[in-house]
Amino acid sequence: MTRITTDPGTAPGTGAAALPPFLATGPGRILPGLALAALIAVAGFALRQLPGVGMLSPLILSILIGMAFHNLVGTPLIAKAGVAFSLRRVLRAGIVLLGLQLTVQQVAAVGAGGVALIVTTLLATFVFTTWLGRAMHIEPGLTQLIAAGSSICGASAVIATNTVTRARDEDVAYAVACVTVFGSLSMVLMPLAAGMLQMGPHAFGLWAGASIHEVAQVVAAAYARGQEAGEFGTVAKLTRVMMLAPVVLTLGALAARRLRRSGDAVHRAAPPVPWFVFGFIAMVCLASTGWIPETTQSATTGLTQFLLATALAAMGLETDIRKLAAEGIRPALLGAGAWIFISLFSLGLVLIFA
Repeated sequence: MTRITTDPGTAPGTGAAALPPFLATGPGRILPGLALAALIAVAGFALRQLPGVGMLSPLILSILIGMAFHNLVGTPLIAKAGVAFSLRRVLRAGIVLLGLQLTVQQVAAVGAGGVALIVTTLLATFVFTTWLGRAMHIEPGLTQLIAAGSSICGASAVIATNTVTRARDEDVAYAVACVTVFGSLSMVLMPLAAGMLQMGPHAFGLWAGASIHEVAQVVAAAYARGQEAGEFGTVAKLTRVMMLAPVVLTLGALAARRLRRSGDAVHRAAPPVPWFVFGFIAMVCLASTGWIPETTQSATTGLTQFLLATALAAMGLETDIRKLAAEGIRPALLGAGAWIFISLFSLGLVLIFA
């Protein structure tokens, strides 16, 4: 298959000079790349309807399709501006709308003990993963992405955390792969383990919600043990997703502090302030009022997933598999360590306190 190069020096006719005026300057510059990323997101949603593929979220499928397109065909230069727009503006819009899926009432339903267990598990997993990554001499940016994805909410946490971590696209893709693989293992193994341990629906739902990476994976695993376990597991997971805002804000503050301490570096890069997180919090508050009709909430959930899938498709369109492979196996072992830790740590807390 012929690769479409993104190098204007070797691809005459693909540079800005060869484009129609409305695509070469102004807002029109983002249209080709935005359309390409959106089409890939549509393909991700469509593929999910195939038998055996439904266990994967559209976000995961979108980044995989984007990576395949970039590495087999090549991302055209004309799409560069739109891909960058998707990675920034579209991503932030998706994360803001994600707040509409959460309410303060859901947190209350988990109870003070359940919330304490979820927060303790999240913090312990993040700290453990960060320590383990440092001990394994893995880049801090990649370590933070794996820590966030494992401890909070999978791919959404990875891409949200990267707004302040500013890691390479290959690091983001690697972290997403880790949380996908190990979260899928939890989805299959945890219902079996719950049966052997004779866990009740409340205890299993809390365990699944506190430890499995992706929301879709939690839903699949928790409902495998019945309706009550499924409902409680979903609410527990959404409570965990709510922790995304304080974690990203904290990481942004720490990153800004490091920049201030680095002297001249502060003049070269503005401290990363994730302002969109305040939009996320505002949406949580709005959803908690009960003013949003159920039909509207269903539509915004679909739009949120589509925006995040478009952003991950754009991430795939900038990910070079050769650079991804160059990371080696150590980050995968870090992801495995984080997965084992969060699974066993949360299980211990559930068995003791739930």
